[in-house]
Amino acid sequence: MEGKLNEENMEEVMLLEENIRRLQAEVAELQGQCQKHQKELTLHSSQSMKRALSLVCGHTLQEDTHVVLSSLREEVEQLEDDLERQSNINGISLRSFTACTLESSDTKSVQQMCVSGQCSDLKFQVEFELSEVKGDERPEKSITSFNVVMGAGDLQNFSSFLSGVEESKDILLFFRTLRTFSDRMDERRRAFQHFQTKYGHVVCAPGDNSSLLTFHHPDLPGCIFLVHWSVDVSKEGEVTPKVDLLTKIPDRALQLFQSQAVVGTAEAFHSLLRLLGPEAALEEVIRAAGLITD
Repeated sequence: MEGKLNEENMEEVMLLEENIRRLQAEVAELQGQCQKHQKELTLHSSQSMKRALSLVCGHTLQEDTHVVLSSLREEVEQLEDDLERQSNINGISLRSFTACTLESSDTKSVQQMCVSGQCSDLKFQVEFELSEVKGDERPEKSITSFNVVMGAGDLQNFSSFLSGVEESKDILLFFRTLRTFSDRMDERRRAFQHFQTKYGHVVCAPGDNSSLLTFHHPDLPGCIFLVHWSVDVSKEGEVTPKVDLLTKIPDRALQLFQSQAVVGTAEAFHSLLRLLGPEAALEEVIRAAGLITD
């Protein structure tokens, strides 16, 4: 009986020793990860940030606390100025950024990132996964998942490009095209606002971001000049404005014109468009048709 108890005690001791070894291994791994994170923090943190962290952690500081906080505040202001400068240059304002680690090991790490912002009136949210494979030489980074959510607006001509860029996962192409597309949309909006402000008695537009602008002849009911200004985007990211002028003139109104100015208006407009640009071409065609007088 005593031998049996000794044998059971030995098995229990061996089991406890095995658990102790496993716990020691886990502790060693956690200590290694902690040292790794501390090294990364040391490499990437600024001197002001290090002093601030030491202050928060309660470490002894040789400098006055006020000096540390003032230096940190100055650095934050510099970062905000840099962000504002970049936003003014590229026309894109970032509102929020979040990052979540999905996988982390000695050979590979995967982070899920979400960026939201605004480019002119276009609001966007970009979600993507950034994968980093750590090799013997330089780490290889790639985007493994890419999804774009755009705010409400006239994005019919932008949707096919979004589908293509989500498939290709070309995030740089997305932001570059978004800026160009936004610039062309702003040009259209400014042109429409110009005509509405200057010739409000004959101009009608459905909304601020509408692609349609209607001119009504002040003296001839039913005589309408319709401007359709679209901004097309190819799957490759090529942004092309397209402006067409359509006319709706009743037969009775045609008989009242002293000249044939309205005949071939659309063709004449496209010729002027290549020479003068949209605004000046519209001014000339509409003035020639008698809609606007000096």
